[in-house]
Amino acid sequence: MKFETFKAGVRRQQYLYKSFSPASVDHAWSWEDSKINTLLERAMQALGELNAYSLIVPDIDLFIQMHVVKEANQSSRIEGTQTGMDEALMPEEQIAPEKRDDWREVRNYVDAMNEAVTELKRLPLSNRLLKQTHATLLRGVRGEHKQPGEFRTSQNWIGGASLADAVFIPPHQDEVAELMSDLEKFWHDEHVDVPHLIRVAISHYQFETIHPFCDGNGRIGRLLIPLYFIGHGLLDKPSLYLSDYFERHRAHYYDALMRVRVSNDMIHWVRFFLTGVAETAARGKVVFHNILALRGEVEQALFGMGRRAQSGRDLLNLLYRSPFVTAGDISAGLGISTPTANALIREFVKMDILKQVSGMQRNRVFAFERYFNLFLS
Repeated sequence: MKFETFKAGVRRQQYLYKSFSPASVDHAWSWEDSKINTLLERAMQALGELNAYSLIVPDIDLFIQMHVVKEANQSSRIEGTQTGMDEALMPEEQIAPEKRDDWREVRNYVDAMNEAVTELKRLPLSNRLLKQTHATLLRGVRGEHKQPGEFRTSQNWIGGASLADAVFIPPHQDEVAELMSDLEKFWHDEHVDVPHLIRVAISHYQFETIHPFCDGNGRIGRLLIPLYFIGHGLLDKPSLYLSDYFERHRAHYYDALMRVRVSNDMIHWVRFFLTGVAETAARGKVVFHNILALRGEVEQALFGMGRRAQSGRDLLNLLYRSPFVTAGDISAGLGISTPTANALIREFVKMDILKQVSGMQRNRVFAFERYFNLFLS
């Protein structure tokens, strides 16, 4: 199928509305648009460089968790949550009661991503894995009654208050299983000669068009991208996420997806997606470079701690995973007494590594702000 002659699907009359039935995707794809070749080469190079960088950064897993939190926060923001990234890293008791529902959704996203990446070690990317991930995503939050972990058995819609004024109506629920089966085959079909970056671009579009779950489709569809990269060996570590790019270009993101459905314009979507991969991978390299520079600087400062330097390094490793901590967090994380944790905090404050950001005397929160700020660019 050529992008230039692609027909996205048909609108089918249901009882009082028309749903959109997308064309299958598990087949060969080609294109005449030379710009796609240029963007594909650029994106593959940037992705390869990011992956190589992630393999040479010592203790890379210490820093990956921050990438996951940023992805969770940005992907959830696209869906309307108001949790800041700093709040996402704080314990629930530090969050204002009126914001805790949003906070729980972001934390569920972190859990869902971590669990899915772990599952990829024993399961291939599959509908089974996506269902498990979806169940975690909706656990105990506002969508918990919307068939978590199962494909929908009712009609859903995008935009508007009802089917009558919806911006887009995905396929009828009776078509979901077959369409998702076709999509899963496309992920692994060795007889289809399509570059992985093109395949995952098409897959994200197709998933969002099928909208197979009652709730959480946007977040699961964006999680699908890094899971595909890891599952197919494009990345050794979960170091690239596109939700920040989609959030910064939100209107363009939704418009590009709709242009495929309305105007069969797969070329526009693929160009947008490949540009996002190249830009995000390049940003990721800069973040890793800055992490290494900061790490060298703060570890040099630890030499002044003398015999307590090892305890300082242990605390730094804790902060790399979660740069917002209380004395209780440090005590539990390092297996030390609260007075010892407070002594370490005082030394880190003197060295300008930690800064108090909330609380007065009890339950004070301290932040490794210079590190945290690297992920805000």
